Amino acid sequence: MYGTTMIATIRGTRAEVEAALGSWLSERAPVVPGFVDAGIQVGDDGRTLVNWARFTDRAAYLALAEDPAQDAWYQSRIAPLLDGDPQWVDGEWMSTTSDATIRLDGATAQVRS
Repeated sequence: MYGTTMIATIRGTRAEVEAALGSWLSERAPVVPGFVDAGIQVGDDGRTLVNWARFTDRAAYLALAEDPAQDAWYQSRIAPLLDGDPQWVDGEWMSTTSDATIRLDGATAQVRS
């Protein structure tokens, strides 16, 4: 699985950001081949935004990243709500809690969903 994480500072309100990113799930996600899931976190400071999206593979992610329609959507819906350019971290997802073995303080727990 492959994906991206966006780390940004919110200029708009939290509600505006949640609505815009939520609209992506209803408007764009159904037509994006290979999209798996996404999530949003707003930091305790109320301004730090972490948004992640996962895809079946790198090719599916890159197809979206290079899609002019996606860029137009981002530029019109998300960019105006951010204070400057975000940091993007692209890469392979190594595991999820649904398929990971987690080690805490030397103890091992197999996690399954």
